[in-house]
Amino acid sequence: MTKPYAGKRAFDVIVLVVVALPAAVVGAACAAAIKLTSKGPVLFRQTRVGLHGRPFDVCKFRTMVDAPDNPLFPDAAHITTVGRWLRRLSLDELPQLLNVAAGDMSIVGPRPTLAYQVERYTERQRGRLAVRPGLTGLAQVRGRNAISWTERIEHDLEYVARQSIALDLAILARTARAVLGGSGVGGHPLDDALATPPTVTPPTATRATAEPETPTQ
Repeated sequence: MTKPYAGKRAFDVIVLVVVALPAAVVGAACAAAIKLTSKGPVLFRQTRVGLHGRPFDVCKFRTMVDAPDNPLFPDAAHITTVGRWLRRLSLDELPQLLNVAAGDMSIVGPRPTLAYQVERYTERQRGRLAVRPGLTGLAQVRGRNAISWTERIEHDLEYVARQSIALDLAILARTARAVLGGSGVGGHPLDDALATPPTVTPPTATRATAEPETPTQ
């Protein structure tokens, strides 16, 4: 079975140390803006699937009121004004640095997905679970929400096969450009078989205002 490359955890810790102070300052400002402008908790938690299929709770800044059970297809009317900015700048994903610190996630890797999506994976697609999920990855710098989940998983499998410190550094550099440019922030395709909620009939529109899979999804 494919394993994370030697030094992967050390790489994560070094990046955490480097970004800890600026992330804390920006995170405090985000938390204050959320608390002052809408009712509810500052953080949003949801169970996702991680390394080898193990579940864990992912952390994000709350960007909605009355958040849906499935964040892939939220009602745009429930997104707060502050939330729109956090999503646009991918700052809603900042608390996932706590997941990285806890060892549930890496800085770079496939994005953590929902359990019902994993249940639909083929045996080959389950190969993306061979490494810890990441804040950003190849799929996020190659289109993120603008491409289908099947395409994303192919990029994730490529990452698993090619993973190295050099590739992680290259992805981080491209992530910064993607975040600043706002590419791929749009909604998920509603007819995507791997994303559509199991108990929901997709509406007739072709895209939803989706929770951004920031490159940071």
